[in-house]
Amino acid sequence: MILRLNCNEKQNEEIHLIDANQKFEEFLKSKELKYTSERKLILKAIFSFHKHFDVEELFEKLREQGNHISRATIYRTIPLLLQSGLIIEALHCQDKTSYENIFNKKHHDHLVCINCGKIIEFYNEKIEKLQEEVCEQHNFVPTEHRLGIKGYCEDCYKKIKKEGE
Repeated sequence: MILRLNCNEKQNEEIHLIDANQKFEEFLKSKELKYTSERKLILKAIFSFHKHFDVEELFEKLREQGNHISRATIYRTIPLLLQSGLIIEALHCQDKTSYENIFNKKHHDHLVCINCGKIIEFYNEKIEKLQEEVCEQHNFVPTEHRLGIKGYCEDCYKKIKKEGE
């Protein structure tokens, strides 16, 4: 990992992208695949998101940047990014799969509004410890976990409650 002091956010983004590029390129080489210009552009677009994204949002972002990459190329690249550990399938909600960049990011869990799609990220040490205890009780060795709680955000719940009155 590259460390720099007094970097602004854009410089930090560029550092992470360089590291991610290197990781992805090494992963592709191990699979005897090429790191094409399309794959580079897709990875760069993913790192420009500061939120969860789906394939359609990624496709639109690439178009806005003047990159004409097909949905098929994106759909073929996503599994490679998942396998490389740069992104994860974060959520399934409203018939969409959302992804997120996890490279050099801290673990967190999600609250997902089933009405508006809002995603709230959170971290809770008690939940993490409880999961460890459960695994220990069952002599289970975890490799990953994802917690996503679906329900209504504060705003949507207020609207629903008001409509029911």
